[in-house]
Amino acid sequence: MVVSRDKNPTAQETFMQMAQAAGLRSRLLITIALLILVRLGIFIPIPGIDRLKFAEAIQTVPGLGFLDIFTGGGLSALGIFALGILPYINASIIVQLLTAAIKPLEDLQKNEGEAGRRKISQVTRYVALVWAIAQSTAITLGLLRPYALDPGIWFVVETATALTAGSMFVMWVSELITERGIGNGASLLIFVNIVAILPKTLGQTIQFAQQGGQETIAQVVILLIVFLVMIVGIVFIQEGTRRIPIISAKRQVGRRLYRERTSYLPLRLNQSGVMPIIFASALLIVPSSLAGFFRGEGPISQVLQNLALWVQPGGWGYIVFYLALILFFSYFYTSLISNPVDMSQNLKKMGASIPGIRPGKATSDYLEGVLNRLTFLGAAFLGIVATVPTLVESATGVTTFRGFGATSLLILVGVAIDTAKQIQTYVISQRYEGMVKQ
Repeated sequence: MVVSRDKNPTAQETFMQMAQAAGLRSRLLITIALLILVRLGIFIPIPGIDRLKFAEAIQTVPGLGFLDIFTGGGLSALGIFALGILPYINASIIVQLLTAAIKPLEDLQKNEGEAGRRKISQVTRYVALVWAIAQSTAITLGLLRPYALDPGIWFVVETATALTAGSMFVMWVSELITERGIGNGASLLIFVNIVAILPKTLGQTIQFAQQGGQETIAQVVILLIVFLVMIVGIVFIQEGTRRIPIISAKRQVGRRLYRERTSYLPLRLNQSGVMPIIFASALLIVPSSLAGFFRGEGPISQVLQNLALWVQPGGWGYIVFYLALILFFSYFYTSLISNPVDMSQNLKKMGASIPGIRPGKATSDYLEGVLNRLTFLGAAFLGIVATVPTLVESATGVTTFRGFGATSLLILVGVAIDTAKQIQTYVISQRYEGMVKQ
């Protein structure tokens, strides 16, 4: 096998490891098999619903295109996996917010190590179950029951139970992918759902261009160029790092004297990856979904309808709310992933320091300032990438992406980069194992 001495493995080495290394190959096969299983479950139909009337009515509900993309067409197909991974994503948001607010949960995450993280994962599963029950009941009563052949109490119970069970199965599959497969299970499921919707969206875009004249074709081409530029920008922002120089002090081990060594501490420009986009998009779905579920003439329904119109893709309310959510979750996730105090203590334990910065609190304050600036720049860029294509869609009149193409693009590129990095990390570990055996 050809082994590269570079820091990153070559494409040839990566593909050869994927084909020959039993560990990596089995992880890839498990991941692919589980993703296919989830996709098949989307097309197992919920019985007792007039599908023709439902298909006509769903086109008039604003924002359900959002929900349908995240579930990979599960809502429009009326499958038992219609909720998909969304309850688990929403539960993760709730638990992460509670972890920052409730001291016992924060202690579990920071001080209890792996055992604490397992307890938090268990709490997240319970919250996901409660959320799935509530969401499936709301969908059944507000969206599906008007089109049921026999809209009795047993229809509500059976349909809500089927949707909840399907969501819990998808959650279990996502954790299984994370544990025994490649990549983050929840992110990969969203990735596959978006990929499954893209052919239909692209087909509608091509049909839209064919029906119009040269001006329409030019508008579609402009939108595609913007998307390509955004892809390049996403790759740069995901790979961008700030290298902080650090110096290791002289130390003597036995009779050997180790000189000062200069290295660097890499801080990613976008520490939280694609998760702020996923969480912000999941919350943007809520107003439109609730407005569709609780349709009526009451004051609550009117408030939900106004809120759904305010955050509808393409409007200023949507842009402001989306940017605020991305900024919030970027800072929130960065605070969970990178702790300046812990980084300062680790540098002190290793006998390393940042040139011109005193060890201890001065180092942690310096690192905190750098992280805050990096997080703001990363969040600002993510916000630009997320909103510019939506504005271009409104300007060109190409609405076949339903205002969600930018977010889908961000998730696709981000998850692809993260998964590729995990594969490269496994290949590098296999390379060094082979060197040790030699």
